[in-house]
Amino acid sequence: MSEEQRDVFELSHDRLSVQDVVDAVSSSSCGAISVFIGTTREDEVGGRMVVGLEYEAYEPMVQSEFTKLCADVRGRWPSVAHICVHHRLGSVSVGEASVAMAISSPHRHDGQRAIQHCITQLKANIPIWKKEVYDTQETSWKENSECSWSGHSKLHTENTNVE
Repeated sequence: MSEEQRDVFELSHDRLSVQDVVDAVSSSSCGAISVFIGTTREDEVGGRMVVGLEYEAYEPMVQSEFTKLCADVRGRWPSVAHICVHHRLGSVSVGEASVAMAISSPHRHDGQRAIQHCITQLKANIPIWKKEVYDTQETSWKENSECSWSGHSKLHTENTNVE
């Protein structure tokens, strides 16, 4: 592959653009772009409706952990060309994207496996936290089951409910 690999991670309080994420990984040497979009879903928790999520991040550590994640992905799937992840911070309403990621590769198989691994590892290792906001105006911090420092870590790369 003659093109230099690109790894892009962006945190933003603005709405995410899937097209920007796709454009960041586009390459004439790749025939596949695998995309994952995680959205805030309407859910009932203890008789309360989730109306949104609020995200916070430990920004100085995020880029370092993302760099490790990209190295891990490329170690498992060397054909991966470019990786891009955009993640929202602040308030994210039901139906809006909280994370958008894309990975380009010459063929779809490696990219599809890499995107699943990438979202699972992002939720497990990147220091981004979410709080559910309910229709009662109450809030509750939520742990990701994949989170490595969680007391109930269930780190799997197959069949994981990621959002």
